Amino acid sequence: MKSGMMPGLVVGCLLGAATPAVADVTGDVQACSNGQGPAIQANIVGLKDNRGEVRLELYPATEADFLRDDHALMAEGKVFRRVRAPAPTGAFTMCIKVPRPGRYALLFSHNRGGKDKFDLWHDGAGFPGNAIMGRSRPTVTVAAIDAGAGVTVTNIRVQYLRGLRGFAPLDR
Repeated sequence: MKSGMMPGLVVGCLLGAATPAVADVTGDVQACSNGQGPAIQANIVGLKDNRGEVRLELYPATEADFLRDDHALMAEGKVFRRVRAPAPTGAFTMCIKVPRPGRYALLFSHNRGGKDKFDLWHDGAGFPGNAIMGRSRPTVTVAAIDAGAGVTVTNIRVQYLRGLRGFAPLDR
């Protein structure tokens, strides 16, 4: 998973969980704050700390395309969007606009080290399905979400590497 982005393809916003005000991170604050959509609002809990940045990524809901290189997906005209923001403290909400209602795969990641590549030893991840990832690569099934015409809301609990057990939420 690479972090390159093409201007204009990344849209979304970070919403402060403690206040109703919306912090406009990427210029598309309208999608969730006015309930216009189509968009996905992800309520995130379980961050390890507020180091680095948080990301919400949208992929096609197929096993072959889920977690593929963003440049390859965009070159093929397939869906890929990414929203980034500095990691906040505590629970928070992120919003990502979707191109149209339909089925997508959604990945949340906590990039704690500031590298543009996922570091399984330090970074965290989560999906709408909230299934415990364990030691295996996540499948599109745990990441799939059906986005409607308005704002679709999902809850994501972040998971981090927990020794031999693999990835799990910190509170387990």
